[in-house]
Amino acid sequence: MIATYGFNATLTAVPGLGDQLVDLLLTGLDEGNPGASEHCVVYLVSRSASDPDVVHVTEGWTSEEDHHRVFTGEAAQAVVARIGGLLAGEPEYTDHVPVRGRAAFENR
Repeated sequence: MIATYGFNATLTAVPGLGDQLVDLLLTGLDEGNPGASEHCVVYLVSRSASDPDVVHVTEGWTSEEDHHRVFTGEAAQAVVARIGGLLAGEPEYTDHVPVRGRAAFENR
């Protein structure tokens, strides 16, 4: 599948809660969660090299409509609700239209 819609999100955890935020975001890859959807072709969780409480999420979706539909589901809303309690402020989002690239990630 090809990603035609995506975004990057930067989330800053309450000081000292970066590990919990990363762990929670990685549950997005669990069966039944958004990152495991057939419509999600890229789901990458990264950390800032200089601040362990700053976490980045990059997602690529088959379409913007698929992304919005999946995120209205119960599993996605449960993860989103839990994220809020770990954040020091509002997440920053940048949407994008993928042009070309490669994604090969292994679940750990």
